[in-house]
Amino acid sequence: MPKNVIVLGTQWGDEGKGKVADLLTSEANIVVRSQGGNNAGHTLVVGDRKVVVRLVPSGIMHPKCRCLIGSGVVVNPVALFEEIEELKAAGVADAEERITVNGSCSLLLPVHPAIDKASEKARGKGAIGTTGRGIGPCYEDKVARRGVRVGDLMHMDFFVEKLKRLLDYRNFMLKNYFHAEEVSFQSVMEQVEGYRDRLLRMVGDVSDILAKARADGRKILFEGAQGTFLDIDFGTYPYVTSSNTTAGGCVTGSGAGPLSIDYVLGIAKVYTTRVGGGPYPTELKDELGEHIRQRGKEFGAVTGRPRRTGWFDAVAMHRSAVLNSLSGLALMKLDVLDDLDEVKICTGYRYPDGQVRDLPPFSAYDYEGVEPVYETMPGWKQSTFGITSWDKLPENARKYVKRLEELSGVKVAILSTGPERNQTITLEDPFA
Repeated sequence: MPKNVIVLGTQWGDEGKGKVADLLTSEANIVVRSQGGNNAGHTLVVGDRKVVVRLVPSGIMHPKCRCLIGSGVVVNPVALFEEIEELKAAGVADAEERITVNGSCSLLLPVHPAIDKASEKARGKGAIGTTGRGIGPCYEDKVARRGVRVGDLMHMDFFVEKLKRLLDYRNFMLKNYFHAEEVSFQSVMEQVEGYRDRLLRMVGDVSDILAKARADGRKILFEGAQGTFLDIDFGTYPYVTSSNTTAGGCVTGSGAGPLSIDYVLGIAKVYTTRVGGGPYPTELKDELGEHIRQRGKEFGAVTGRPRRTGWFDAVAMHRSAVLNSLSGLALMKLDVLDDLDEVKICTGYRYPDGQVRDLPPFSAYDYEGVEPVYETMPGWKQSTFGITSWDKLPENARKYVKRLEELSGVKVAILSTGPERNQTITLEDPFA
């Protein structure tokens, strides 16, 4: 029986999932997104083409791959169709025909970004650092059972009634709490009417499609968004996203059964990055941090925001391995560290009371005063860029990778030495 594989981020997002997902989709028949929204950007580089996908699964670049958007995803139809047009312009002419959207996906409407931006402004210095795209407020409405779903567009009388209730509630907040401009019912309806028929043609039952595909022996790739420590339950709360970004979220957000997963591939950079606010013990706020940022081109694929940079955090990685039941690791951007005299790995957290612990706290506030304990290793001072064979790596680079493997407790399956698909060392095929 072919394997069904989850690919997800094990740090704070932006780990390079797009490249790995694209690499694996050459083998997959189906790729499914299970959570998040158009706040998640995956950069795909194929030949001389560079495409950033946000809502659309990475498999869209492969002509024979079917792409599914599961019920755990919040869908902004305007953003979805803008992305489809970008894909068509990049040569993916049949993008729309190969995408199926689950009818129970929550609709992200113009009122959600309005609430998101007003809320962040009201937080002032305590702002979480959201993308402002309305993802959190949309999930909030979903959980509060006042949200509007894609499938509601099939019953417009029902849809209008739900929309009016939603806008009454949200506009009351915008006007009276945030002192911001309201979002009119008419403007939302005009937008909805513009995409309704087109979106409904893409609707299908993702859970049923997945069940039949597995029964037929087809290979399925579950593509995670964001990263483990942005998980709403297990991340550095409240500086997190609004969905479950761990392996469990890939299951519940797609409608696949838990036992349908055969392999979980965790993606991590050989250093760490983070966007927005929140604790980050290994952050480098000096010239070295800026050097890694520039050399690694650490700027958001969707927002363009500069990412915070720091050393590899093995404490967080070990927790991530447990939370996700990782089968293997894909380590990204080894070449970014090529010119450093030494490299460091965080192996413990020293708390204000002097104790050193090897488990990360769950609450952001518990990180107060925590300092990283480092293990230092010699750099390799040689280029690893584009190397495709493990044996051709510098000895110190191999030692560094092996040490990351030991500390995380997970074997390295894939090692990336550049942005291109072929700039990769494959030590284990997750689909094999």
